[in-house]
Amino acid sequence: MEIHTNIPLKNYTTMRLGGPARFMVDVHTSDELKAVVANARSKNIPLFVLGGGSNVIARDEGYNGLIIRMRIPGFEVVSDDASSTTLKIGGGEDWDATVKRTVDLRLSGIEAMSAIPGTVGASPVQNIGAYGQEIADTLQSLEALDVTTGQIVTLSNQDCGFSYRHSIFRGDAKGRYIIINITLKLWKSLPQPPFYDSLQSYFDTHNISIFTHQIVRDSVIAIRAEKLPDPRDVANTGSFFKNAIVDNWRLDELRQQHPDIKTYDMGDGTFKVPSGWLIEKVGAKGRLYHGMRVYDKNALVLINESATGYADLAAARDEIVGKVRDTFRILIEQEPLEIE
Repeated sequence: MEIHTNIPLKNYTTMRLGGPARFMVDVHTSDELKAVVANARSKNIPLFVLGGGSNVIARDEGYNGLIIRMRIPGFEVVSDDASSTTLKIGGGEDWDATVKRTVDLRLSGIEAMSAIPGTVGASPVQNIGAYGQEIADTLQSLEALDVTTGQIVTLSNQDCGFSYRHSIFRGDAKGRYIIINITLKLWKSLPQPPFYDSLQSYFDTHNISIFTHQIVRDSVIAIRAEKLPDPRDVANTGSFFKNAIVDNWRLDELRQQHPDIKTYDMGDGTFKVPSGWLIEKVGAKGRLYHGMRVYDKNALVLINESATGYADLAAARDEIVGKVRDTFRILIEQEPLEIE
């Protein structure tokens, strides 16, 4: 285990912005993690955990602390019965590679989250989701290092405080836990309709009426390839903005002013309004703001076309947020976390 110094964060984040990290280390076991954290805390060095770098933003000043790159492996069947299989998966595993393994095992529950970049350990942090599935649907528990005590603890699904693109790990307990592994319960049944609208539309367009795990995965990968630029080729963080959540009374007002507004019933008296639709409606889709391009195939995505620093990104974000706020009286929020 080697600790590196003065490492440019722009080389480790997919938006390709950010100054140097004071320290950086890869951890491959829970013992290594405990030792690194204990040493950093004894010296009052701040910590930030980095997975694949695809859902984080680094600032120009860098990070005056220790970046821990999660690399703990693992893929273990912990229980199995006639209808389900429960897996324990290391936090350093690649998320999409993990989805592929579960699909190869003919297990349902995360196949619609194919092609999401990042690591398994990052998946509960923002409660990742796509095409009608989210990690909260299948996560049974997780093991994490409690940074405040130095002890490894087990947290249940309920303990994680999941909501739309949110959890305690980016809320009240931000910075307290480092996720070591997660336990998922997946199903042996075939994927069943109803499917998310855009996924069903793809099935209809391609005359697909038999739904296997592999067909759902392949379809999602095809949709995402059309709508989302590959961060390995184009500097971006995937969906930069969260979809907006509004109450029923607010939606009624919006429908009066914008009868064509798109919504998704969240089932709890609130409705999801696609932020990409809002951004497109204010004329921002495809436009360049301070070196950041609103992707012409998906207005949720910002591409770093010529931005030279975090200030450019922040200015572009704020201008787009302001346009949506002024037109719809809806405040859309940034999805990626910031290293701070």
